[in-house]
Amino acid sequence: MEVLPRSHSRAATISVLSPGKLTPTCSRFSRRKAGNFAPFVNAAANVHHHCTPAVDQQHTSPATDLSRRSALQQLLLATAALSLGTTANLATPEASQAALVQFPVADLRNEYYLVRAGEGQCEADNYALTNTVFKTSISNGLSSQGKRQVARQIVPALRELDACPDGGCWLWPSITQRSYQTAEILASLLGTGYSRIVPEYSFLDQRGVGILEGLTWESVSRQLQEGDSLSSTWRPKLGTDGTPNESSQDVLIRVRQVMSICETQWTGANVIIISPDSDNLSVLQAGVLGIDLRRHHDFAFAPGEVRPLQTAAEAMAPVSKSFSCRNPPKCF
Repeated sequence: MEVLPRSHSRAATISVLSPGKLTPTCSRFSRRKAGNFAPFVNAAANVHHHCTPAVDQQHTSPATDLSRRSALQQLLLATAALSLGTTANLATPEASQAALVQFPVADLRNEYYLVRAGEGQCEADNYALTNTVFKTSISNGLSSQGKRQVARQIVPALRELDACPDGGCWLWPSITQRSYQTAEILASLLGTGYSRIVPEYSFLDQRGVGILEGLTWESVSRQLQEGDSLSSTWRPKLGTDGTPNESSQDVLIRVRQVMSICETQWTGANVIIISPDSDNLSVLQAGVLGIDLRRHHDFAFAPGEVRPLQTAAEAMAPVSKSFSCRNPPKCF
């Protein structure tokens, strides 16, 4: 058995050959053939490339196959080690950052302000339009009164709350037309600029009212309140036009997603959530406080109304209200 000496440019492996057959030449792990694996080979052996002695196939001993197998194992181990090392250097979010917000909430990473968009044209015309197909319809845009509400109610209220100091807040509106138009006006008047508008494409959709679509808002509000007082899973019946029929529990699932995204994305920020309807905001406030969802209408918002989000750790006396229950087991 002969052992090749290690040179400054080549790494020799131990092989058993017939006398006179020991000639170092590059093996299949050469730089030229290693291709994209060359960096890993270099990391494993701390050399530029590997070479093995030329082997006469008729005189190859088991030690040659063993050396090749060992080289391959070293290559695989080096690749795995480098991969693990790279992954370890990536930023790993804390559990609280990556998880869904759990209700009730005692503490939040950001300050939140809840805004119901100014009056929509369909609200001015007094009919429910909640089908998601019409989110960007002109009928879901701000009415003349709604535009005045944004400028004369929402902006002064946010300034009084110091919700956007020096334009340093984030606007998180639904893409429902009146919500996004409200955000655009706020961005202009509060000095945030449009780059701080973060449109929400689905989680802040107005509550789908199913078969109640097209009825007057007074009728829809009354029936939703009566149904919600029975159970958080109560839904209006499904209509024939594809309008979603959502329970207050369904709404809670959506707004929880909004909060979880915001809590993951920012720390110490002021976030203004702009909803096209009241239910998104009242359900969110009830959920954060741990209030029975059958009472979420106690926190109802009028068009153009603004309130800071209250957490469970803050003192806030809920409105007292009694409920009649037709079927007690379904009320809990």
